[in-house]
Amino acid sequence: MIDIHSHFFPRISQAEARAVDAERAPWLAVDADGKSGQIMLGDKPFRPVHDELWDSDARVRGLDAAGIALQIVCATPVMFGYAWEAPRAADWATRMNEKAAAYCAPHPTRLRWLSQVALQDVPLATAEAARAMKAGAVGVQIGNHMEKKDLDHPDMVDFLIFCADKAIPVFVHPWDMMTDGRMKQWMMPWLVAMPAETQLGMLSLILSGALERIPKSLKICFAHGGGSFAYTLGRVDNAWKHRDIVRQDCPELPSSYARRLYTDSAVFDPGALKLLTEVMGVDRVMLGTDAPFPLGEQQPGSLVRACDFLGAEGQRRILDGNARAFFGLAA
Repeated sequence: MIDIHSHFFPRISQAEARAVDAERAPWLAVDADGKSGQIMLGDKPFRPVHDELWDSDARVRGLDAAGIALQIVCATPVMFGYAWEAPRAADWATRMNEKAAAYCAPHPTRLRWLSQVALQDVPLATAEAARAMKAGAVGVQIGNHMEKKDLDHPDMVDFLIFCADKAIPVFVHPWDMMTDGRMKQWMMPWLVAMPAETQLGMLSLILSGALERIPKSLKICFAHGGGSFAYTLGRVDNAWKHRDIVRQDCPELPSSYARRLYTDSAVFDPGALKLLTEVMGVDRVMLGTDAPFPLGEQQPGSLVRACDFLGAEGQRRILDGNARAFFGLAA
């Protein structure tokens, strides 16, 4: 199996984070046992974590237990640094990419990495994306928005066009979820706003007409099964048919663009995966566990293997073949 959606968080010291932004740059506080810790923002705990996030030997032991042949890791979104001025964010991105490469280096056949970039500045972002590919990255991870810029913003479209032209695969992860304070508990921002953020990114590309300008060669994958995209696409099509303000920039039925996009398989339900593969196509879905976090798939591949409607070939493609084609990985 190839897992295309997992995260890492390196041993960033408090001093290293404070030198960048004392309040918003994340760092890692590891407990005395060396196996657990906290991601910190300033002096405040952000998230409890364990050693697979920063220790690649521990990660590979987990891969062995799960039967995963290769895992692609990317930054935990709190590492993005999109709130900073571009030069600071660009320097941070380069350092985080160097840490990603170092994390994977002891296990080059088991771990590969995605870069991060400073989306605040397109020339800086494209330069780092290209540099990282030469340094061993297999693609680039971006957030689904950069501050108030959604994926249809000209800057974001320019970055995606660059990635298409340079054959850099793109993985889009939701972050900084929409909320006005009503989603106070029960992880509501992750359960409600995060799927909405992902759908917003996908529909921004479709309804704006951006996919008419971006080369079809772009390989772009959205996390968490595309969020709420597949389930509500019928509503979007209906709106396009009956409201001119929906179709004013989108010349074709929105659902006709779905197979320009990819998603991971992190939907946790056979019915949801059936709908997802019907909407996107079985060749556009790849195994993604969201490891090593609690909201991820705890038995990697179990959902795909339980879905007989996929057939043996469909299961093979989701668990392995689609990722090899998307990222250009050797068989």
